[in-house]
Amino acid sequence: MPRVAELRLLAVDLPLKVEFKHAAATRRSSESLFLRLRLDNGAQGWGESLPRAYVSGEQRDGAFALLRDAILPAMLGREFASAAAVAEFLAACDGRAPDGVVEPGTPQTAAWCCVDLALLDAFGRSAGVPVRLGPPAPTDGPRFSGVASAGRGRAAVVSLLKLRAFGFGEVKLKLERDGAVAAARTARRVLGRRTELRVDANMAWDADQAVAVVKELVALGIGSVEQPVAAGDLDALARLVRETGAGIMVDEGLTDRASLAARIEAGACTEANVRISKCGGLHAAAARCRQALDAGLVLQVGCQVGESSLLSAAQLVLLEALGPSVRWAEGCFGRHLLAEDPGEPVVQFGYGGRRPRRPPGPGFGVSIDQSVLERHAVAEARIA
Repeated sequence: MPRVAELRLLAVDLPLKVEFKHAAATRRSSESLFLRLRLDNGAQGWGESLPRAYVSGEQRDGAFALLRDAILPAMLGREFASAAAVAEFLAACDGRAPDGVVEPGTPQTAAWCCVDLALLDAFGRSAGVPVRLGPPAPTDGPRFSGVASAGRGRAAVVSLLKLRAFGFGEVKLKLERDGAVAAARTARRVLGRRTELRVDANMAWDADQAVAVVKELVALGIGSVEQPVAAGDLDALARLVRETGAGIMVDEGLTDRASLAARIEAGACTEANVRISKCGGLHAAAARCRQALDAGLVLQVGCQVGESSLLSAAQLVLLEALGPSVRWAEGCFGRHLLAEDPGEPVVQFGYGGRRPRRPPGPGFGVSIDQSVLERHAVAEARIA
């Protein structure tokens, strides 16, 4: 029975080709965690996550320490009879370490994502089988959307023109606290009426500001507004659902089963953005997608800025299982955004947001160039 024999954790800053900005952060590198998990039969797999304090409550340094000091030592020596047994274990974990490993109330979903993906990849490679979430959906879901960084002036217009030239049918515009309506009006003018435009405010406004701005955005033909107010302000979100006529999407703060259930119960959303990294891995993300769909929410499967081809390959597994249940997809940026992607093959969307093919081979089908990670590593730990 294969046993977890060694774990190597790296904190890595993969450089971005361009600065990416929104109301909650400005980013020039990925600020990632990568985990190599080796089995005693020689097979190894990789996991990845991108902790964000304003999303899951996890700073990268804290997630690194939690993995190094608590989660990874608890995983060392664990045995699983098969890849199916691993999947059953991870589904039961539902995005968190097993009971007793982490202090109750400690944010951990991004940290656990590394373990989730590494286990799936390693045991898939050990068994010679690809990672799957069941049979593929009978038909495909959406193409990938373009995403425009927040900004103003000529640079913002040039960015929008590039998205239009690349043939995206759907674009999400990041907004700042001030000038949101003007930015959306510019985007509508540049992209044209045929492009479906939605926006993401990343918690930019208070309740009164949000109601006023969202009503103006709806008048511009924008039907979906992502996280307009603070993640925990469910009363304000519910008010926006009632008063604006817009689709209100929750993202920040939606990480686990309880957080999504609270938003559904409060009537605080009509749409949900599920991301593998923030939700605790592939199996937990799939569970959140089912939870959202069962509640009648419109579903977006998204990503964290700076994901490598490893997480992109995992996202393709999720999209393959969900098919047309997904309304919007964001991710698979590859070298469109990363100056260096450590994954091979590079998994990135094509013209017009065309979905890339899933890499062939066992596990997630992506090989990781450790030299790229080591060149950009800022911290490392080994558990053996």
